[in-house]
Amino acid sequence: MYQRTVLQDIKQRIFEPRKFIQVLVGPRQVGKTTLIKQLLQQISMEYYFVTADDLYTVDSTWIRKEWNNARLRLEQSVQKELLFVIDEIQKVPNWSEVIKKEWDTDSFSDVNIKVILLGSSRLLIQKGLTESLAGRFELINITHWSFDEMHNAFGWDINQYIYFGGYPGSASLITNEERWKNYIRESLVETSIAKDILMMTRVDKPVLLKRLFEIGCRYSSQILSLTKLQGELQESGNLTTLSGYLNLLKETGLLSGIEKYAKSLIRKRSSKPKFLVHNNALLSVVQEVDFETVKKNPKEWGRFAESAVGAHLINSSIKSNFNVYYWNNSSYEVDFVIEKNDKIIALEVKSGHDNYSKGLALFDKEFQPYKVFLVGTDGISFAEFLKLNPLELFNM
Repeated sequence: MYQRTVLQDIKQRIFEPRKFIQVLVGPRQVGKTTLIKQLLQQISMEYYFVTADDLYTVDSTWIRKEWNNARLRLEQSVQKELLFVIDEIQKVPNWSEVIKKEWDTDSFSDVNIKVILLGSSRLLIQKGLTESLAGRFELINITHWSFDEMHNAFGWDINQYIYFGGYPGSASLITNEERWKNYIRESLVETSIAKDILMMTRVDKPVLLKRLFEIGCRYSSQILSLTKLQGELQESGNLTTLSGYLNLLKETGLLSGIEKYAKSLIRKRSSKPKFLVHNNALLSVVQEVDFETVKKNPKEWGRFAESAVGAHLINSSIKSNFNVYYWNNSSYEVDFVIEKNDKIIALEVKSGHDNYSKGLALFDKEFQPYKVFLVGTDGISFAEFLKLNPLELFNM
């Protein structure tokens, strides 16, 4: 079975002396549980694995009960340490307060139980961490699969990745595209929205959120004001509601609306969002045409390629902590701007024969970026770019 490189990071932390709770956060179906199963197969340490995902009714006493079971298992073991893993921790009400109490109890009593928490809702996990577990945890972001990973694991070429995206569980279905789309819709999208948003967060207008997701996916890599978007939606909602729902979709690892680059924070916040799926499968699944048809349409394929570049930047930014923007001035645009510390890099995506960008020239003149790159035609190839860590661009 293919092993992601992040597995070695997790293993290294587990072998260190007990100091921090390790928290793995990421969207559904990116392999968090599989990573842990691979970890458990490779270590000789005693372990205890539980999940809250399939429990219909669960409260904080469930954590205390399972933690006591872990302590009992350690007492009965000849080993001096135990790894306790809790999957889908965000399903348990007040989970962070209970985790804090049990962790501190073990710390005071020198009970060597190491802990890994897994969660699908980054928003809920981070809220719990900052409220109760400050100073006690390390966060490991598990993102959607990159082209390099899908290529190495399943032999995909760059065109397959641009269209089918990076869900490993769906890889075996792409020869039957209708079946593949049904799987993405029903097993991934519906489950993510139902379990990670609607069940976990107050949403007054669930139909509005679902429509926003569908339209945002359809317009991936395009700039669209929320005011204009209201006209596309079947159910009305104010701009604050739409912005809040877009943030929920972002934190669930589905869809983002990146801001326009500006020197002023206020101008960034007030800009029109550029919609980007976090996984190009979400763009493809809302299309009424198939893979071969999209490939034959240069304009549409260019949009898919730009969306794939944007998804790669967003996922990389979550792991490597940099900012992603776009920029435009009237009809001129720079597809992406990435920012790390005090340096910015401008990226223009080109899939056709014309590689000249007036927008890139205007941006270069106004902001003097650290570097400027073309991705695609006469620049870094899509395959090369989608394999690299964008932070490497700052060192080229």
